[in-house]
Amino acid sequence: MGNPALQRKKNNSTILWDIFGRLWAVWGILSFLITFLIIFLPSMLCWLMPEKKGQVYFLTVARLWMNVWLRLIGCPLHIHGREHFTNGKTYVVIFNHNALLDVPLSCPYVPGPNKTIAKSSFTKVPLFGLFYKRGSVLVNRESEKSRQQSYIEMKSVLAKGMHMCLYPEGTRNRTGQPLKPFYDGAFRLAAETGKEIIPCIITGTRKAMPIHKKFYLLPIRLQMFFMAPITVTGKDVKAIKEEAFAVMWKKYVEETT
Repeated sequence: MGNPALQRKKNNSTILWDIFGRLWAVWGILSFLITFLIIFLPSMLCWLMPEKKGQVYFLTVARLWMNVWLRLIGCPLHIHGREHFTNGKTYVVIFNHNALLDVPLSCPYVPGPNKTIAKSSFTKVPLFGLFYKRGSVLVNRESEKSRQQSYIEMKSVLAKGMHMCLYPEGTRNRTGQPLKPFYDGAFRLAAETGKEIIPCIITGTRKAMPIHKKFYLLPIRLQMFFMAPITVTGKDVKAIKEEAFAVMWKKYVEETT
């Protein structure tokens, strides 16, 4: 049998962390809303600009916002692998997905103008919906017509010289494994457009915002690792997907163990 005193100490520590995590989540939401309201009007100037130039401006504002907010919540972000992006080339950029915190990190820190695939339901949120819409290709996953239209729009984003960012796991990873099985969409997009894929692993968000705990946030160091491009020439969708899955799995395990 274990030591009862040590077990009580462990239980008390867990309770204290749970209380702290929920109080810190309150601060996280408040600081998110306050800083968002500060940058909202300046960010909306992007709608007055041509699409690509406006997207560069929009992402610059979003990155400044995230730089401030992440420091306020004690989650400093470190970026690795920017050198894998070649100026003048556009890529399909894919991310792992462990927490809601992944979403505001991805696009602002990708070198160059880009858009991400995103749920159309978020556009209904006052003010934030307008901000969210600018940086995204919107999709209603329950509508086949919407999925087809979003795929056409993603091709258009790439044709305009912007990167397209996707989460091939589809939804947040609740499995406890490094990755969930990937859907085909990102890899079919890359194969049909001939664009190379740059995988990116995000670490720290799983600990900062555990998926099985509601309304919970901890100050944790976050990192993003962009990896070498995956070529698609001469490969089918299955082969591209398997290659991307293998390199991302390996990198995630290396950086979290």
